[in-house]
Amino acid sequence: MIRLLPMSRVLIEGLCLIVTLPLCAADPATGLEGVITVGPVHGGPSRIGRPDSKPLGNTAFIAENQKGTVVSFITDDQGRFHLSLEPGHYTVSLKEKRVAIGRYGPFEADVTAGQMTKVEWRCDTGMR
Repeated sequence: MIRLLPMSRVLIEGLCLIVTLPLCAADPATGLEGVITVGPVHGGPSRIGRPDSKPLGNTAFIAENQKGTVVSFITDDQGRFHLSLEPGHYTVSLKEKRVAIGRYGPFEADVTAGQMTKVEWRCDTGMR
């Protein structure tokens, strides 16, 4: 039978606690948030008082870093999103690539520890 001294027991219990903590969980205060819009939404020239873009709602995107896809997400009906991510450089693009006119990313962003990086990205429908 092994008999532990009180200090050894504290050290072992502390190590067990450290091992059970998640190793890759992102700090909820670190990540990326913003809105994605798309435009123009009508043909012809822009007109005063008539919006030429709209939120890109309910659309699936992926965020990737140098290791590959980190997370996929769907914008809400107002084109907004909020992601908890580890600090680093990310590329955000449509989850399902579209074979059509228009440009829907990729977008680049750098995430800093302890900050939510705020972005406003606009996709181009290709409509003229």
